[in-house]
Amino acid sequence: MVKKSKVLIVDDEELARTIIRKYLADFDTIEIVGECGNGFEGIKMINENKPDIVFLDIQMPKISGFEMLELIENPPIIIFTTAYDKYALKAFEVNAVDYLLKPFSHERFSESVNKAITLLKNKAAGSKPVEKLVNYNSSQKEYLERVVVKDGTKVFVIPCNKIKYIEAQDDYVMIYFASGKFLKQKTMKFFEEHLSEKEFIRVHRSYIVALSQINKIEQIQKDSYQIILKDGEKIPVSKTGYSKLKKLLK
Repeated sequence: MVKKSKVLIVDDEELARTIIRKYLADFDTIEIVGECGNGFEGIKMINENKPDIVFLDIQMPKISGFEMLELIENPPIIIFTTAYDKYALKAFEVNAVDYLLKPFSHERFSESVNKAITLLKNKAAGSKPVEKLVNYNSSQKEYLERVVVKDGTKVFVIPCNKIKYIEAQDDYVMIYFASGKFLKQKTMKFFEEHLSEKEFIRVHRSYIVALSQINKIEQIQKDSYQIILKDGEKIPVSKTGYSKLKKLLK
């Protein structure tokens, strides 16, 4: 008996899910293990069902397809479905991750599925192309409006205007906000480049602070300063950070 490849469909449009189901009916080596309409459910179902292939929409409510991928360990083979060609489709090709531009034909769909099945037969890992794609997306210089984090099985969305400060933690960062803190596997450099310079400033190699949270700057010793946040927390400031703050707060 031929082992069937397990497929999950993640798309907020019911019509899109229906079309994918219909087209997949032609493949007797495919088993649909689930479908869902948002990224939160998608992460949960990937963890529970361990699919081999995921059809993933990019633009979805709550969290996007890209944000989903950041939170998945050992991702399966991903076939993106999107109505927007602005999402650097060349990057998908370069990184060997396939995509379907809506509305897609039956022929184009079959081509994509066959490519995924071939990758599975060759035991080609899906994680490397996905990792490259996540890194590519991270390299784009667009300012963040929110940060998606995972705590155990739960996913949280933190609006950037709620962040107080970010602290380096080896290969991770700790994101502090009014009601708690979360660990995120991203670099300080990433956040320095992707948070608006009008709202955040890197004051130390280990700290990025929201300008709205700064109450005052005080001198501790000669050439040594710290920031006092509005809630009383103290953040060290480097010489470079102090120079940047002086220019900014003139």
